[in-house]
Amino acid sequence: MPPESSEPARTSGASYAAAGVDIEAGDRAVDLMKEWVKKATRPEVVGGLGGFAGLFDASALKRYERPLLASATDGVGTKVDIARKMGVYDTIGHDLVGMVVDDLVVCGAEPLFMTDYICVGKVYPERVAAIVKGIAEGCVLAGCALVGGETAEHPGLLGVDEFDVAGAGTGVVEADQVLGADRIRSGDAVIAMASSGLHSNGYSLVRHVLFDRAGLALDREIPEFGRTLGEELLEPTKIYSLDCLALTRTAPVHAFSHITGGGLANNLARVIPDGLHATVDRSTWTPGAVFDLVGSAGAVERLELEKTLNMGVGMIAVVPQESVDVALTTLADRGVDAWVSGEIVERGDHAEAVTLTGDYAG
Repeated sequence: MPPESSEPARTSGASYAAAGVDIEAGDRAVDLMKEWVKKATRPEVVGGLGGFAGLFDASALKRYERPLLASATDGVGTKVDIARKMGVYDTIGHDLVGMVVDDLVVCGAEPLFMTDYICVGKVYPERVAAIVKGIAEGCVLAGCALVGGETAEHPGLLGVDEFDVAGAGTGVVEADQVLGADRIRSGDAVIAMASSGLHSNGYSLVRHVLFDRAGLALDREIPEFGRTLGEELLEPTKIYSLDCLALTRTAPVHAFSHITGGGLANNLARVIPDGLHATVDRSTWTPGAVFDLVGSAGAVERLELEKTLNMGVGMIAVVPQESVDVALTTLADRGVDAWVSGEIVERGDHAEAVTLTGDYAG
């Protein structure tokens, strides 16, 4: 019998790849996304993709008397799980941009640039590039540049098919043109702008109702939608920033409110000053079929729906009554479905800043 070896058994050395991080795949993803990032630019952008930081020429702000920079950050919540299950990755970026830039424009700021953060369990270059494609396309729709981002691979923390996205944006507004509660007056009109669907809020409720309780499949055809359930749930968030900025150039807008998590009443209340009250009439619009489905499939009470989902309204503008016609014309010319949904009155005995009255049309 041969003598036993006194040398320890040899094993291969540890590596980043063995730990689950594929640097080469990350590099490939960057190469694939470059063409899309190039399209999401502005004249003020300096340099290109690949640096440690994105550069933006701030000398362009010299035309402002007192420029204020506005910043916002957001994600798209559990809507990413719908994208993952559908295997569709090039629309979720629209949602991300909409969530960020339409928060910026609420104060009257013009979105200038964005950065993104994509976290994955495993880098599939084509998937990452598709996500960035959607973000870049969203930036083009918003008139801002995509100046950089980060893709992080988190093996062991996320499943190989799991991912999440987040983004941050910066905009600029003249100090004396900042919109908000201090401009609102009694008698102002509340103009609603239609949403494209669920947008990017309330998906935890939507998933619980439609999948866990109702047992619906994403590929199920829904006659009221004219398409599958999955296609409806992935409908991209409408991006309003350029429409809102155009409106500020034609009408004396007093305030905007981005209708996101918390619903119409809670978000509109954020811009209603003490002493005033907004009354919104439900009968002025009909929520889309997806809101009816969530409500009926889960026996969700109307109040619960309204404090979770946008119910068909994605953005609110508050303008003087005498500016309503020009405001509606401006929005219509830009293809935005908008209508007068309410008015601003004295607070009086109202305990809340916003009241929804009546029943939805239809």
